[in-house]
Amino acid sequence: MAGNILLVVDDRQENLAAMEALLDDGEWQVRTVDSGEAALKCLLEEEVGLVLLDVQMPRMDGFEVARLMRSSPLTRYTPIIFISAIAHTQDAVLRGYSSGAVDFILKPFDPQVLRHKIQSLLAHERNRRDLLQLSQQLDSARAFNASVLENAAEGILVVGEDGLISFANPAMAQMLQGTVEDLEGQPLLSLIARPEMDGEWKQSEFYRHWRHNETYRLHDASLKTLGGGSLPVALSSSPLPRLQRSMVVIALDMSVVRQLHAQLESQAITDALTGLLNRRGFHQALESSLARIERNGKRMAVLYLDLDGFKLINDSLGHDAGDRVLRRVAEQLKNCLRPYDVLARMGGDEFTALLDTLDHPEDAARVAEKLIELVSVRHNIEGIDVTLGASVGIACFPECGQSVDGLLRAADIAMYEAKRSGRQQYRFYSPEMNGRARSRLMLEESLRNAIEQKDFHLVYQPQIHLETGRLRGFEALLRWEHRVAGTVAPNVFIPLLEETRLINRLGDWVLREGARQCNAWVPAFGEDLVISLNVSPVQFGMPQLVDDLRRVLGDFRLRPEQLEVEVTESALMQDLELTREQLRQLRALGVRIAIDDFGTGYSSLAYLRHFELDTLKIDRLFIANMLESRRDAAVVSTIIDLSRHLGLEVIAEGVETMAQRDWLLEHGCAFMQGFLVAPGLPVAKAEAFPRVVDWRALHEGIDSPSPSTAP
Repeated sequence: MAGNILLVVDDRQENLAAMEALLDDGEWQVRTVDSGEAALKCLLEEEVGLVLLDVQMPRMDGFEVARLMRSSPLTRYTPIIFISAIAHTQDAVLRGYSSGAVDFILKPFDPQVLRHKIQSLLAHERNRRDLLQLSQQLDSARAFNASVLENAAEGILVVGEDGLISFANPAMAQMLQGTVEDLEGQPLLSLIARPEMDGEWKQSEFYRHWRHNETYRLHDASLKTLGGGSLPVALSSSPLPRLQRSMVVIALDMSVVRQLHAQLESQAITDALTGLLNRRGFHQALESSLARIERNGKRMAVLYLDLDGFKLINDSLGHDAGDRVLRRVAEQLKNCLRPYDVLARMGGDEFTALLDTLDHPEDAARVAEKLIELVSVRHNIEGIDVTLGASVGIACFPECGQSVDGLLRAADIAMYEAKRSGRQQYRFYSPEMNGRARSRLMLEESLRNAIEQKDFHLVYQPQIHLETGRLRGFEALLRWEHRVAGTVAPNVFIPLLEETRLINRLGDWVLREGARQCNAWVPAFGEDLVISLNVSPVQFGMPQLVDDLRRVLGDFRLRPEQLEVEVTESALMQDLELTREQLRQLRALGVRIAIDDFGTGYSSLAYLRHFELDTLKIDRLFIANMLESRRDAAVVSTIIDLSRHLGLEVIAEGVETMAQRDWLLEHGCAFMQGFLVAPGLPVAKAEAFPRVVDWRALHEGIDSPSPSTAP
């Protein structure tokens, strides 16, 4: 045990052996050495509690060893008992004590007396060492506590029971823009800015909690700085032990936290992409404006704006390009509005504007027209020209709603009405729209259920060579048989499928089902049979369209020319660069490409020479009126002539009479489809359709195997 080692120093080995035998009984550890030099070496290496030192030794006597021990900090206080065989003279004893001995024993000695002296001196040495250790620990603790108080980031005060500050650490002085001396002796309450504490100290919550030996916390407080300002803090006051009759007050600087909280609040109501308000921020702004406008009696309007054509940009060029478009549109909209109007991005490509303090509803209409005009321009994204549009719904306060939700819902409904009416226009909300909106929601939900329950199916309308009656192929047409309402018209559900993006879920199924049916009909109709499949504008803009078609061709072992992809004219014109690239890839794959409903869009005929196409399909509206309208007849004739020069096949849609068939044949049109021959047929009836239609029998009204005579 440290401090329990007994060192015996004697130059005679027999004396060392005797002392070791006498003293080594387990109460202490005995070390023996035979010279002063060896004694000093042992004292340096081990923590010796007591030294029994012979006086008469060669080279270095005991007095010299004692003197050297007392000159070293390590052994200055180690007890020494001199043991001597010489006469116990007064001079020898005095010299021994002056050398630092605590006792002087003359040989021979009583072993019991020696043992008691050793025990007493060892106990005294242990107590001395323990006291020294405690003193060192206390000094260390004091230094540590002082360092903690000096270096703590939080402000710390010690306040007496009289409410005066008796201690302040440097952090508190720095927080309050003063010195420690400035704070010591000051009343604590004189530093509290919030909550207000104008009363006496003994009526304060600090004092009351201290009296009840409780901790007092203030999470939202502020202190007065010595420079005249204020500092937001969180305070806690805890009583110190009763004898100290004080409390410790800790102040946490909350200014950074408050700034961070303000930033988070700002982020919570701000759209990260455009810097405009987000949905939550617009709700707050509209709610605040409603409360204000009810007091001053002014009018206001909410505009709900949705971008037309943005989804195609996002899907075809990627989200980075879409984000750039949204930022550009946001900047355009912001520059169009007054500084005090509120503009927000509700999500996706939808924006809202709050027009405050209007005199007349017509003012909102003028703003809507300006917004549509600004947005509806060509944008150059990554070197590609893209065209956007905007549809705007307007809801006025108080006619269209008196609450935040009511006004937003009315503006949203009006916006969808603008889309339904042809897009790139605005509509004011009216009560009739509510019914249509409910019907639309119900129809949308029914669409989702129909997809999950597989209520959609394909019918197949024959395409016939006008001169020979030979069957070219079939156009696959999507049909929906509602389980309650019955057949739903395509012009009702297909626009809604495209608006809700549900068309993407059906598009792949249409491709695969049409290809599967073509494969199944090859034995009956031959390998020249063509199946035409409609591709929506959204699906046409998807980069994986070609890969999907390649997979379908492989899965059903079809030659590429057996599939014809039909795309509307307006879809081709949305993005000319993207269109050219997509058509190039489709042509490289080998599938046929047709423009559906040609003549109804806004393209120039000159664009046709830049597109890699196979077929033009003349819209049924021109066919229906061409015999009565010289203009429509001229359009149809021009399309046929142009197609012939460009090497394109022409299919006339919606042919219902033999007169229309004869006119088309006379003017060089190659193919037709329409009720004259057959509507869209279910699979079983399409399988029974003849490979050649008998035009003469059909003309004369004689029964023929054509399904057109079937009920």
